[in-house]
Amino acid sequence: MTKDQKVVAIQEIKDLLQDAKVVYVADLEGLNAGKSSDFRRQAFKQNIKVKVVKNTLLQKAMEQIEGVDYSEMFPSFKGNSALMIAETANAPAKLIQGFRKKEEKPALKSAFVQETFYVGDNNLDMLANIKSREEMIGEIIGLLQSPIQRVVSALQNKPETVEAKAEEAAPAVEETPAAEAPEAAAESTDETPAAE
Repeated sequence: MTKDQKVVAIQEIKDLLQDAKVVYVADLEGLNAGKSSDFRRQAFKQNIKVKVVKNTLLQKAMEQIEGVDYSEMFPSFKGNSALMIAETANAPAKLIQGFRKKEEKPALKSAFVQETFYVGDNNLDMLANIKSREEMIGEIIGLLQSPIQRVVSALQNKPETVEAKAEEAAPAVEETPAAEAPEAAAESTDETPAAE
């Protein structure tokens, strides 16, 4: 690889890492071309970017990213490395877990998730069980909305029952004045001449 090619490769990695909140580095060594393609296809379906990288270039790119010190991950950069970038915190871990039901690899080398570093494959289960920020916000909103929804539901149902009772009572009230109306008119005419 020429110096210019290395510069281009480092820039490509930096572009992937820029503003990335979920960064995994996995070991895909041992996967044949077909299995590797299948892994990439599944990653694409789950909106996970996968790029096989040289460890030295990955480290140089990470050193140039401002705002995040990736140095905790550097000792894990040995052998074959695949960079995985995702929006959802646990998506790459779940993908690796699912793929490992049939294969030994991929193995997790290290990860940067929710501003925390995880080094080693022993962290895979923990990462797979992490709830994404969106899932946590959704749960909190659901908990907050639950009492409000009950109140709104009760208020919406109450007027219906009051209106239903009013409608049941209303026809009886309307019929009664109509039947009493002639008598009331007769009484009023009787009283009027007496007053004179």
